[in-house]
Amino acid sequence: MRAVSQRRYGGPDVLEVVAIPRPVPGPGQALVRVHAAGVNPADWKIRSGAIRRLGEPPFTLGLDLSGTVEAVGAGVTRVRPGDEVYGVAFPPGGAYAEYAAVSADALAPRPASLDPVHAAALPVTALTAWQALVRTADVRPGHRVLVHAAAGGIGHLAVQIAKSRGAYVIGTARAAKHAFLRDLGADELVDYTTTDFATAVHDVDIVLDPISDTYGPRSLPTLTPGGHLVDVRGTGPDRTATRAQAAARGIRFTELGFTPSGPDLEQIAALADSGSLHVTVDQALPLEEAAKAHELSETGRVTGKIVLTL
Repeated sequence: MRAVSQRRYGGPDVLEVVAIPRPVPGPGQALVRVHAAGVNPADWKIRSGAIRRLGEPPFTLGLDLSGTVEAVGAGVTRVRPGDEVYGVAFPPGGAYAEYAAVSADALAPRPASLDPVHAAALPVTALTAWQALVRTADVRPGHRVLVHAAAGGIGHLAVQIAKSRGAYVIGTARAAKHAFLRDLGADELVDYTTTDFATAVHDVDIVLDPISDTYGPRSLPTLTPGGHLVDVRGTGPDRTATRAQAAARGIRFTELGFTPSGPDLEQIAALADSGSLHVTVDQALPLEEAAKAHELSETGRVTGKIVLTL
């Protein structure tokens, strides 16, 4: 099968299309014929060597996928051959390939309202936003929620999920993205290039932070006592100081990494099919242009997600 692989860590140019054996699903796994694969910042962080949890290359990147179940391993009852699904794969046998062997528990039926490209843009970012806002922070009607990088992959979904739960949503984004975010339901927007959100925003119950760095400490003054700062970047600077400052203010602080979950993906699909969750695809590129997709993702200026098509 065709797959995007890398033989060393480095820039986007290390990515190459190669022919490798088609995987065989093991116990609890499904073999998915991949139709589209989402591109996430974690992908280029692994490619570059900033994250080295996989050891040394070669490996195939890609977390998000949508496709058709071709075969299942022993003990799988959640999906069956022929099912149209979306969900999460993991390197070294990632989604940038014609086939991926995936835990069946990390799959769910593809939302009926979405084509494969848009479905592949959802899993990681939607799970991150859903698990941060719903499972961790328990956003409720009347809550004031501040979403940083609101036009990004996680952010634009978080805005909609919070709104679907009855929250008042404030987003930080460049002015050029404000109309896009208003269309998604954002109630208030702050252009972080001209305005310090730390002084402009007050009385927030929940902050969703996909940036980290200085954003965590700067967000603390916006929160009410008992508020909740959820850091979803996954990697980045040490948060010891942020955690201590939050505790001193009576604010809860959580570092959250998403968990693959078929049941959560089913709820996300229901939200999409109800018309309350729209995923934005900035660009869809063929698998052979994975390097270009990484270059675009690394700019930090993507609206929504980039997707590779097969």
